[in-house]
Amino acid sequence: MKIRHTRLVNLAIFSVALLTAAAQTTDVDAALLARANAGDAAAEVLAGESYAAGKGVAPDLKQAAAWYLKAAEQANLAGEIHLAALYRDGGKGFPRDMAQATAWYRKAAEQGDTGAQGALGVLYSYGQGLAQNYVEAYYWLDLAAHVKGPKQEQYAANRQMIGQKITADELEAVEERVAQWLAAHPRANATE
Repeated sequence: MKIRHTRLVNLAIFSVALLTAAAQTTDVDAALLARANAGDAAAEVLAGESYAAGKGVAPDLKQAAAWYLKAAEQANLAGEIHLAALYRDGGKGFPRDMAQATAWYRKAAEQGDTGAQGALGVLYSYGQGLAQNYVEAYYWLDLAAHVKGPKQEQYAANRQMIGQKITADELEAVEERVAQWLAAHPRANATE
């Protein structure tokens, strides 16, 4: 009787494991994949998010990166930022690569994404993925601090701290660069 009970328990555990595995290996929404395969950048980002989070499929960061890359190569901000964050953090079989993270943050920052500008400023200040450069750190943090948002004060505080590490001439030159960038890229939610 005890052997029979053990077999039933093992069968139940095996059945639950099979059902769980089947639930995790279902497919990403077919319509979404069709749009993504047709080159729709927004759908490519959503497909990447599905693989990154394991929505409808087993989590697969390499597959997520492949979809993000397709979107990023079309200058899609969300694709660039997701790809940058994936390279920054790495994990579960996906290598951490700060040089790649920095490159993708730069692409998004140059398009005016405040979060990417702030991240790039921090990366420059620590020399992660590129050579440490306080002038460049100040530049990107200053651009980010010019936009109203939840991290505006943090960007301004980081900029202030970095500003103490550069000369008055460097500060004047970088503020001129910031003014030129802001004039060429007006923002609706800019503070100045």
